[in-house]
Amino acid sequence: MVGIIGAMDMEVDALAADMQDKSIVEKAGMCFVAGKLSGQDAVVVKSGVGKVNAAICAQVLVDVFNVDTLINTGVAGALDAALNVGDLVVSKDAVHHDIDATGIGIPKGQVPYMSVMSFPAAEKLIELAMEANKKANPEVQTSVGRVVSGDVFVNSRALKEALVSQFDGTCAEMEGAAIAHVAYLNQVPYVILRAISDKADDSADVDFPTFAAKAAVRSTRLVEEMLGMM
Repeated sequence: MVGIIGAMDMEVDALAADMQDKSIVEKAGMCFVAGKLSGQDAVVVKSGVGKVNAAICAQVLVDVFNVDTLINTGVAGALDAALNVGDLVVSKDAVHHDIDATGIGIPKGQVPYMSVMSFPAAEKLIELAMEANKKANPEVQTSVGRVVSGDVFVNSRALKEALVSQFDGTCAEMEGAAIAHVAYLNQVPYVILRAISDKADDSADVDFPTFAAKAAVRSTRLVEEMLGMM
């Protein structure tokens, strides 16, 4: 069973619409749509924005639906200067950029007293995503990189530069690291798929509403192609 999480309607509506033999379970204020997608048993759900919503959603998928794979799909702001709006990023790992316990000697981004700072994505899912996107979005540049997450919409050049220098981030968003954190603790393979919606700088306020929906379509195509190849 594959659990597919998006934060917003535009990130999951098309996936839910394409499912067959659907049933809906409501839990924690979220609608979990279970059925068949591209021939796979799957559950599609909108978590809502932010790390708490995403973590709750991922844990429900593990506990209630017994998923053995987690995919987080959606959009993100570019941190890597080589990325353009519409490009795709597949996570190699994910980091909480807004956790700061440096006052007690813990590196920024690391949850206090955890043994890791970043949460590695599953190699087999990374490889599958890269291969699937050659078919799903052949015209799109696709990169493997670090997803950095925090409860902040990155629309400042200064913050963008800090996320690159401190974390070597490839793209920034608000849910991925929380889902990766839950996957790590439950030993469930995961991957984050992000289409670039904006440059995560002073232009992001304008870019995001314009391009986010178009970018989300590419993530949707990739998810369906991946499931068809599993």
